[in-house]
Amino acid sequence: MSQVLQHAKSFRLRDSSLWREQAYLAGDWADADGKGRLAVTNPADGRELGWVPNMGQAETERAIEAAASAYPAWRAMLAKDRGAILQRWGELMMENQEDLAVIMTLEQGKPVWESRGEIAYAASFLTWFAAEAERAYGDTIPTHLEGRKLFAQREPVGVTAAITPWNFPSAMITRKAGAALAAGCPMVVRPATETPYSALALGELATRAGVPKGVLSILTGSARRIGQVLCDSTTVRKISFTGSTEVGRILLAQSAETVKKVSMELGGHAPFLVFEDADLDLAVDGAMNGKFQTTGQDCLAVNRFYIHERLYDSFAERFAAQVKQLKVGNGLEGDVDQGPLMNEGAVEKCEAHIKDAVDKGAVVLAGGGRHELGGLFFQPTVLGNVTPDMAIAKEETFGPVAALMKFSDEDEVLRQANSVEFGLASYVYTENYRRIWRVSDALEYGMVGVNCSKITGAPIPFGGVKQSGLGREGSKYGIDDYTELKYVCLGGLDR
Repeated sequence: MSQVLQHAKSFRLRDSSLWREQAYLAGDWADADGKGRLAVTNPADGRELGWVPNMGQAETERAIEAAASAYPAWRAMLAKDRGAILQRWGELMMENQEDLAVIMTLEQGKPVWESRGEIAYAASFLTWFAAEAERAYGDTIPTHLEGRKLFAQREPVGVTAAITPWNFPSAMITRKAGAALAAGCPMVVRPATETPYSALALGELATRAGVPKGVLSILTGSARRIGQVLCDSTTVRKISFTGSTEVGRILLAQSAETVKKVSMELGGHAPFLVFEDADLDLAVDGAMNGKFQTTGQDCLAVNRFYIHERLYDSFAERFAAQVKQLKVGNGLEGDVDQGPLMNEGAVEKCEAHIKDAVDKGAVVLAGGGRHELGGLFFQPTVLGNVTPDMAIAKEETFGPVAALMKFSDEDEVLRQANSVEFGLASYVYTENYRRIWRVSDALEYGMVGVNCSKITGAPIPFGGVKQSGLGREGSKYGIDDYTELKYVCLGGLDR
């Protein structure tokens, strides 16, 4: 029995061919040239799941060359036909939702019910951009010159690349690849080393959906080596990255030499403002969803809770009580609310932020440390009486630790909310419609959720300001970053 089939049987996959331990290079399954491999482990128990190729410069160059060769035919294909392939890809994801969810939970750790939700979320980008493929409209421009007709038209930018993270291993690929392929651009994807199997399963389904060879490659291996080749290549005209601000800065610098288009979805440090007139039940429910899904390992996750002093005690009591009810465990157990963290570094950062806060006067209202399950499991934690001088008020924790702070003045809380270098997502709870507009305008963030914490989806323009990134993904605007605007002046019409 092959290793792939052994894994599929042990993980109870219905379709064993979705478990792939080779990279998806231009539509074919391939090992690394040097036969090097990387181990992939389950964060819930530390057990080895399998191996994937450790690819580097040579394989990346081959993927780029294949993309360049496939580009003319893919670009020339009718938009509706490209859209039909994307539509089928999304349908196949939903037909295989359970297997894809199990694969994701095995390598990423999130509860399987969350993984199912991510698969649906990921598929929605493919079906969304399947329709948008036919809507990359241009404009006619009123002429300022006699005998001329002026046009602006959208054209695909060319070969593109994506570097994706481990926290949303399927959705971050389809949000990028859906837009790129819809626009007529091939894409080379480098998924996170921690979560390659979700990405490779998407490659298998892409083949079944009819994506031509060369239009999509998914390369596992060294982030440094693959990323450097993608940035240095003059053939690659666009890079999209989701990850930390630190790595984003490096990729921006590396891409400068070839003057590429870039999309950067970087770090966040989301504030959650609860004003004195807020619906308390709604705010607590929003806080639970906004903080603890994906075990807090989400760039949209709330980091700082600013609670008006009139509601602070009631909010803290209710919030902490609900947090204490969260069940931590292996994500494949159906009733688990929170899985493990991704690695030991994530656990240590949570510990460091808690210690720093407590040493400076914060109080632990729930949780406070490693979970009794051991390993990478961490208690859902609530800290009260947090102040701006604490590390957790300035740095992204990326874990299940909530920091509660009091405020009394609107202008002051807005100053604090805007005081960090990040500007991705923010949340506001108030029943005052005047305040809704005033505060939404004042918040220096690319996205604002008002009286809700679930704000994402294929139709919305996802992205941040300041050092949280460049560009927008999803929505009707998401395809624009994979196009160039060409101006055409047609003359000689007055002869």
